[in-house]
Amino acid sequence: MKDESKIVVAGRHPEKYEGAVNPPVYHASTIVSKTMAEWEDSRRRREAGERGVYYGRVGTPTSFALEDFVTELEGGDHARVFPSGIAAIGTALTAYLNAGDHILVADNVYGPCRRLCERFLARFGVEHSFFDPLDPGSVEGLFRPNTKVLYLEAPGSLTFEMLDIPRLAALGKAKGATVMMDNTWASPLFFKPFAHGVDVSIHAATKYLVGHSDAMLGVVSCTDAAWPPLAECVVDLGQCAGPDDVYLGQRGARTLAVRLERHQQTALALTDFFWSRPEVDCVMYPGHPRDPGHDLWKRDFTGASGLFGITLKPLPEAALRAFVDRLQFFHLGASWGGYESLMLVTHPNDMRSVSKWPYPGPTLRFHAGLEAAEDLILDFEAGFQQMRAAAA
Repeated sequence: MKDESKIVVAGRHPEKYEGAVNPPVYHASTIVSKTMAEWEDSRRRREAGERGVYYGRVGTPTSFALEDFVTELEGGDHARVFPSGIAAIGTALTAYLNAGDHILVADNVYGPCRRLCERFLARFGVEHSFFDPLDPGSVEGLFRPNTKVLYLEAPGSLTFEMLDIPRLAALGKAKGATVMMDNTWASPLFFKPFAHGVDVSIHAATKYLVGHSDAMLGVVSCTDAAWPPLAECVVDLGQCAGPDDVYLGQRGARTLAVRLERHQQTALALTDFFWSRPEVDCVMYPGHPRDPGHDLWKRDFTGASGLFGITLKPLPEAALRAFVDRLQFFHLGASWGGYESLMLVTHPNDMRSVSKWPYPGPTLRFHAGLEAAEDLILDFEAGFQQMRAAAA
């Protein structure tokens, strides 16, 4: 079955719900048993780690439907939903690490994930090291006997370097580490991490799976071998997502293919535009043929999303502010992945420790929304005009 068809049918069971095409929203905490035998059987299945409706916190048909959707589309064996992307990351890291362990992390990962390693995990005796995303040959020498997790993200957060995921995953496995990856940028549609050696895949489902900027959600999917520690940790930490947010994730996921196709088309048009601008020093988008990571992206990925970045040539602060403030479609915001265009002024070197971002000018991250690309280009042209006026 093609992915476009899986997106429509995965996780749906209308025969169970009077023919309703959308799984119902279960607002449930207490789940009752009518008999002692039924209660004891429920407890047995729960202790055996089997899926079932035992208590609202450990899952209902509402959450199962979204978990099954991600599992089938991404090619994993199991999935769990979380109340946010960082909740998914934090629980996944906690599941596979103990005091005295070591985690090896790409230096360009999502900032809150980096802070989890530096602050939260460090408090509990977990050591961490970061590696240069553009120097894969250096990674092997950074493994230690106690390295238990290799954490990747492709492309990297803010600066969009493309990692060689199969090469790094094979190295991690050879060293006995669990290989984890943040797959939010590509979504389960455009990258299949388990086919490339990853054990645990993480999504800030707030972004493309929800797709409408109206819910917070995270998802972790994994292989059979990686499942037991994650399943246990989810229960121990009491992680669960609200049924209404899970429903919004289900609803958004059904249009994932058509939305991402449009996001990608617009991002390509915008990055073409930025490559032509004399004010721009660097354009960061692996889906563009001029990007240094394009060959890796083309080899491993089936598409690119709407998130990309640029670095401007050095300019006065007033000129940068004039450019940003003039834009009508690209408002400042910390998230992305919704229907609307969005931007953020970023500082890559504030989120690195072993690799240095080489460009001196300001770095901007853009999410290409579902507006007409022509309107977005006109918006940027007006912004550049305002920039030049302020600089003069």
